[in-house]
Amino acid sequence: MENISYKKLTENNFNDSSLDGFVRHQEVKECRRRINGEWRLMPMEFTEDWDSTVLREKAAEVMDFIGGKGFAYGAFSDDKIVGFITVSRSFFGSRRQYAELVMFQVSEPYRGQGIGRRLFGLACEEARSIGAERLYISAHSSKESQAAYHKLGCTEAEEINKEIAENEPFDVQMEYKL
Repeated sequence: MENISYKKLTENNFNDSSLDGFVRHQEVKECRRRINGEWRLMPMEFTEDWDSTVLREKAAEVMDFIGGKGFAYGAFSDDKIVGFITVSRSFFGSRRQYAELVMFQVSEPYRGQGIGRRLFGLACEEARSIGAERLYISAHSSKESQAAYHKLGCTEAEEINKEIAENEPFDVQMEYKL
C-alpha cells in the first residue's frame, strides 16, 4: 500500500477543485430492500459514476462542512485526495444523540486498503468530542456499501430521521454507537 496521510480538511488543504480526478465509480448488481418487514438483496443493476460537474458540486458541499456546517477529514496520496468523510454538527433524535455522517467516499483505485476504516475512526473520534452519542447514516443500499458499513459495526438505526429517509427513499437508515 502506498503512503496515505490523513488530515482534517480546512480551507488550506481543500478547495473547489480538490476532487478533480477522484473516481466515484461503482457497478451495482444488487441492493437491499425491505420486503414484508425483512431485508433482502434484490437484483438491481446500475452504475454510480460522478462526472466533473458532480465532483465540483460535492467539493462545494465538503467546503460547507469545513466552513462550519460540520467537519471533514481527508485521506491523501501525495497531495491528491483519495478519500473523504463529512459529519454535521447538528444533532437530532429523541435525546439529540445523533450527528449525521453525510458523505463518506473512497476513490475506486484506493478501496480495500483500510482507508475508509481510518477515515471512519477519525470522524467517530471527533463526533464523540463534540457530544454525539451515535452517528446516523443514510447508507447506499448496494450490497457492497452495506457490507462495508456492517464491517465497520454499523447497524439499522433505532430511530429514523423522517426527513433524511424521505430524501433518499432507497437508502438504508443506519447508525453507529460511539
